[in-house]
Amino acid sequence: MAGATTAHRGTPSSDRPGRSPRKGAGPAGPPKSPKSAKAPKKTAPRGPGKHLRRGPVLASLAAAVLLASGGTWVLYGSSWLRVERVTATGTEVLTPEQVLSAAAVPVGAPLVSVDTDEIESRVRGRLPRIDSVDAVRAWPHGIGLKVTERKPVLLIKKDANFVEVDASGVRFDTVPKAPAGVPVLELNAAGSPSARRFDEDRLLHEAVLVAGSLPAPIAKETVQVKVGSYDSIVLELTGGRSVRWGSGEQSDAKGRALTALLKAAPKAAHFDVSVPTAPAAAGS
Repeated sequence: MAGATTAHRGTPSSDRPGRSPRKGAGPAGPPKSPKSAKAPKKTAPRGPGKHLRRGPVLASLAAAVLLASGGTWVLYGSSWLRVERVTATGTEVLTPEQVLSAAAVPVGAPLVSVDTDEIESRVRGRLPRIDSVDAVRAWPHGIGLKVTERKPVLLIKKDANFVEVDASGVRFDTVPKAPAGVPVLELNAAGSPSARRFDEDRLLHEAVLVAGSLPAPIAKETVQVKVGSYDSIVLELTGGRSVRWGSGEQSDAKGRALTALLKAAPKAAHFDVSVPTAPAAAGS
């Protein structure tokens, strides 16, 4: 009996008959496997890879340097893109040769190095008749100069010559012969009560304003612009006709009124457009 008792005590309490297993206890699972050791990180083998990748980059840089050097040589060092021809257009009174001489373009110089702004400045400085000039490169061997000349709207008598004045009041040239279709200024305002207020320069400005605003057909028939005072300007037309203009104000409207009067009264000798809304014509 003692041996049976010993055997009974050796049995686990969970296997004892009449007793339920402990709460929360479950069937024994398979034994947990021990944590596996982390695999070592693979390290890329050191070798000539980076040096191999640098090869194409260096080759590209070298090609770019050679290309830039070659382009610079073509533009500046070769004879392919040099100035061989210079032309001038737009002249009326001047000749192209005069413009080319004033421009002094360095023939034979690399076309890319030519300073077009300096050329334009030279032409305007040496030829006051030039109002504007545009210097452009005409690849591969040319420079083109497009000029616009000033046009006189009034002449100022000076000894035996005539000073040409453009619509901006610029006195740009002196010529021995009066150009056809350009009126001559007669300034006689010394005894005017307004002489102190309106000096000669101001009166010249008014005369230029009037002459520059004349419609082309009337300008061709205008022989003289007489200025007695600021508001006393008279035009002398061909055929002994005269026009009382007044001041330089509303000159555009006065020009339109005079055009209408000349058509309505072609045989009249005296016209008055000093008040453009009430023009008048008289005489025959």
